[in-house]
Amino acid sequence: MTEDISTKTTNPSISGPADIHSLNPKGIRVAGIKWVPVVGGKYKVWTKKMGKGTLKVLLLHGGPGFNHDYLDCFESFLPEAGIEMYYYDQLGCGNSDNPDDTSLWNLERYLGEVEEVRQGLGLTDFVLLGHSWGGMLAIEYALKHQHDGHLKGIVISNMVASIDSFLACAIKWKKTLPEDLLKEVERMESEGDWENPEYDRIITGVLYPKMICRIQPWPEPLTRSFRLANMKIYIQMQGHSEFVVTGNMKGWNSWDRLHQIEVKTLVIGAQNDEMDPEDCKKMANLIPKGEVAICPEGSHMAFWDDQEKYFEYLLKFLKSL
Repeated sequence: MTEDISTKTTNPSISGPADIHSLNPKGIRVAGIKWVPVVGGKYKVWTKKMGKGTLKVLLLHGGPGFNHDYLDCFESFLPEAGIEMYYYDQLGCGNSDNPDDTSLWNLERYLGEVEEVRQGLGLTDFVLLGHSWGGMLAIEYALKHQHDGHLKGIVISNMVASIDSFLACAIKWKKTLPEDLLKEVERMESEGDWENPEYDRIITGVLYPKMICRIQPWPEPLTRSFRLANMKIYIQMQGHSEFVVTGNMKGWNSWDRLHQIEVKTLVIGAQNDEMDPEDCKKMANLIPKGEVAICPEGSHMAFWDDQEKYFEYLLKFLKSL
């Protein structure tokens, strides 16, 4: 009789501290997928290599609590340009381990995770591209690790330099709602009525198609990321909504530290983003080797809704390194 494996996990947890060699099979092709131990080997995160080239780019997805899926379109552009790219799902997200430990969901711990992933993948001369929350991580990683000799440059995609700056623009978008809808949204927010289906309908049905992704229908990888999001992480770090930040990212600010970033930096924004494109321009001016590119038709997911311009700007920068 064959063994019944239906109740067994295909993603076993690590029983003790593990190294990368004990997590990955040897001598077979696995489509670029590799487990990397994090938190000192207690957990593991899922990574995937696409393409091959001397220029290597590690992608940091947003959220917090989302996964890499919504970045799938990058594999249609970077590998064919001769660029080696790496996806990874942050701890608690997507294919990676999902421990029930709220002490793990904070900026400092995730920042340490990025370095563990870099080491696990053996990246010694690479570009870090962070989108949205991933852009926060990219800024902090550059400030902490730019002198380690591994970081070639960073791309800050669709993220501004502080939570307050983000909120100022996001709230402007909220105020574009018709007066009756705006009053209803603000009432539900003041009452903490986050589970009300009407709140979700207005935010995701009316506002998100304007400021998150402006093409219809949304690409399947994007809807997949939203469907699979770990909302426990999102709520702890961000809050219950894009418009009310109550989580532990509240108060984050890097405006007065941007001048300390010494590596070449591209700040990509979009005209219809929930991040103010004028703030993106200011950021690039404050970073000594900063450049800025604004996607004229794009929103927060400009690599989907202004795809041609986004990748034109991105590839030009990457090839200049």
